[in-house]
Amino acid sequence: MINFPVSDWMPDANIPSGPIQDKWSKYKLEAKLINPNNRRKYTVLIVGSGLAGGSAAATLAELGYNVKCFCYQDSPRRAHSIAAQGGINAAKNYQNDGDSVYRLFYDTVKGGDFRAREANVYRLAEVSSNIIDQCVAQGVPFGREYGGLLDNRSFGGAQLKRTFYSRGQTGQQLLLGAYQAMEKEIAKGHIEMFTRHEMMDLVIVDGEAKGIVTRDLVTGEIKSYAGDTVLLCTGGYGNVFFLSTNAMGCNVTAAYKAYKRGAFFANPCFTQIHPTCIPVKGDYQSKLTLMSESLRNSGRIWVPKSRETAEKIRKKEIKPSDVPEEERDYYLERKYPSFGNLAPRDISSRAAKEACDDGRGVAITGKGVFLDFADEIKRMGREWIDGQYGNLFDMYEEITDDDPHETPMMIYPASHYTMGGLWVDYNLMSNVKGLHVLGEANFSDHGANRLGASALMQGLSDGYFVIPATLPTYLTSTKPGAVTTAAPEFKAAEDAVKERINKLLNVKGTKTVDSFHRELGLIMWDDCGMARTEESLMRAIERIPQLRKEFWENVLVTGTAEGINAELEKACRVADFLEFAQLLCYDALNRQESCGAHFRVEYQLPDGEAKRNDEEYAYVAAWEYAGVDELPILHKEPLTFDNVHLAIRSYK
Repeated sequence: MINFPVSDWMPDANIPSGPIQDKWSKYKLEAKLINPNNRRKYTVLIVGSGLAGGSAAATLAELGYNVKCFCYQDSPRRAHSIAAQGGINAAKNYQNDGDSVYRLFYDTVKGGDFRAREANVYRLAEVSSNIIDQCVAQGVPFGREYGGLLDNRSFGGAQLKRTFYSRGQTGQQLLLGAYQAMEKEIAKGHIEMFTRHEMMDLVIVDGEAKGIVTRDLVTGEIKSYAGDTVLLCTGGYGNVFFLSTNAMGCNVTAAYKAYKRGAFFANPCFTQIHPTCIPVKGDYQSKLTLMSESLRNSGRIWVPKSRETAEKIRKKEIKPSDVPEEERDYYLERKYPSFGNLAPRDISSRAAKEACDDGRGVAITGKGVFLDFADEIKRMGREWIDGQYGNLFDMYEEITDDDPHETPMMIYPASHYTMGGLWVDYNLMSNVKGLHVLGEANFSDHGANRLGASALMQGLSDGYFVIPATLPTYLTSTKPGAVTTAAPEFKAAEDAVKERINKLLNVKGTKTVDSFHRELGLIMWDDCGMARTEESLMRAIERIPQLRKEFWENVLVTGTAEGINAELEKACRVADFLEFAQLLCYDALNRQESCGAHFRVEYQLPDGEAKRNDEEYAYVAAWEYAGVDELPILHKEPLTFDNVHLAIRSYK
């Protein structure tokens, strides 16, 4: 065990006083405002153009701010938000099945295993309905019932239908809505868009975030940009596991650079494992494919009751349809009858691992379970199924060469979303003044486990509705344009970026960047994945610095600093993962409890469920950087639960 340095100081979360249902309304009534004619004097730098960044850029530009938006993709349309499939939650109660703002708030806090900040979660639930209205007005083609009304489906952790969807491409359609809103403002000259630009560092002037340093991924140019505030909307860090459902370009660099510049990183060990992914096929696979959680509305998850039958399936001696009903273990329905196949992601993932560890996995590797649609096809018909999930079925068949209409899908848990992120207050501002963090890049709304269909909700909530109201709180305390790139801090940051790039290029080792990333991913998955122990975490903490040392001594980065160099891009990102991974393991080691997706094997109830320790760990763990080879400093934000009482989380 490691004794981490603990600070008694914690920045103010700036949560408004009063009843939780009045906090957001009270905040907006009392919030500072900026005259429309004065807004154009302020420059807002937005890093990331997915749902959080795109919606923030469009909305702030419409309000009159001067926006500069940066993304490393060749178009904002290629942000990873496009990969979200199943839907977006909102408390509209269109199905008249008992939903409400409070119910969505309650489900989210409970789903996060009581490790989220109540005030932020309630605001998210409150704003959710506005998101749907906004997106419908933009022309987002949500699924509709026969009569034309918006339809809903269920997602894990809820006993009602509150998820709006566009077949299996909800993220894509929502992103196109935000993208079109951005393009309108780009055409008006209110947004200056920088594609193929990657943020390499954050610039702090007099203790406040006032700019960024980027690398042009086409020309290789290192350049600084100054602004009055910086918004990080850069997603999560799931690719620290190498194999994940994230796009290969997704990385931790922007958030980690902010951390090294003084921003606290909160709850990095809260990493979500999604239960519904296509299983790993081979040692050299670089990406996993998500099958939407929405499929669990219609598919039943099972494995054979006997190891012998499972082995016959693995050897292709029998087909899944040959297994009689009485020899199938629908384990989620058995263990969690109230929620069945829609149990939350963390619980469903561990249940799948448990079945496979018992020798009853059905994939050739032994790590896979069935998601079977036979009953639903028989009940509703193939045409109805295709209307709900057609593109997902097509994608699965394209990848596996199996038709899920005829043969059950094979699925297995994989790294997906990250609930941890940079610490922010109620205004979405980090402890570094002027640095705001939106969407998956912050920690604030999901606790130790995110409910399905809530990622899109948070990203759009933060961008369309929260940051436009909270940003003036900071901007009114600053003089617009007071800092320019002439400040010496910009040149110092540029020089540090160039030095790091040259160092990487000059190693001239023998091992590829991908080989280091893959090795790091194996360490993280084996020792800090679905199940963690003190022993495994200490092993990872010992091995990661060794791998990092080898990286800086033996990595091979071909090409030059000028022009397009994909290997250099990857090397910069993997170098940050090799440092960040250690912080993640430190956080997991420090949290001596099981909660949500953070499952410490030593801390479980007699029935195998997570065992929280509310007396000692009901806090946000906000870590302060102290040096690559130094222990980070722990700051604790106590979590209070005045509206949802702490209880053992049960879905039985």
